[in-house]
Amino acid sequence: MMLKSVSLRQNYNSENRGFSGTVVVSAGDVDLRASLTDDISATNWPTLDSLSLSVEKPGSFTIDYDLPNKDVRFQFKKKVKVLEKPLKLTYTHMMGENQTSLNGMLELNSANKLSVDYAFDFGDCKLMYSYAHGGMTLEPCYDFGKKSLDFTMSQRILDGDLIGASYKTSSKTLGLEWSSNSKYNENLRFKISASFDLAKGLHIPKLNAESTWDF
Repeated sequence: MMLKSVSLRQNYNSENRGFSGTVVVSAGDVDLRASLTDDISATNWPTLDSLSLSVEKPGSFTIDYDLPNKDVRFQFKKKVKVLEKPLKLTYTHMMGENQTSLNGMLELNSANKLSVDYAFDFGDCKLMYSYAHGGMTLEPCYDFGKKSLDFTMSQRILDGDLIGASYKTSSKTLGLEWSSNSKYNENLRFKISASFDLAKGLHIPKLNAESTWDF
C-alpha cells in the first residue's frame, strides 16, 4: 500500500467553525479512504464521532461506511455509448435512510452536457444543462419536484481563479463565490462565499470562508 493524498480543510462562518480531513491510501486497483468532518467551534479539534471509511475503485464503485451512524452507502458508476456519445451513469443507495438515486450525464460535445438526476424514494427529478466556453460555464437546472428553475454561472479569471454566482428561484437565494486556484501555490486553496436571502430584502449576507491544504 502507498499513501496517495492527504487533504485538510477548515471552514469559518458567523455560526460555527468546521474541520475536515481526508487520507487516501492506494492498495492496487482500489483506494482506501478515511475522513473526518466535524464542528470544532467548541473543541478546536475534530473527534472520532465523525469518522467514515471508504473503499473506492476510481470510475467503478465506492463503498462508504459511516461509523457513528453505522450506515453504508453504495455507489456504482458505468460509462456507455449512446449514439456515439459518452453517457456516464451513477447509481447510489444509502442503506440507513433507504434512499436510492440514479444520475445520467450525456456529453453531447466538449462544450455541452445534459444530465438527469432521479430519486426513486421521493420521485424527485432534476434536469440540468451545462454549457462551457472560454473559461465560462453556465448551468441552468429545473427541479420537477419543486417546480423551480435554478441558475449557476462561473468564470475563470487571472491565473485560474474562479468566480461564480447562483440563484435558486424556490428560496430566492443569491449566492456569490470566489475560489483561488493559483499556479504559484497548488497545495493551498481558498474559497470565500456569500449568501443573500432576497426574500428578506436588504440585509447582511451570510459569509463563509474555507481554506484547503492538499499534500
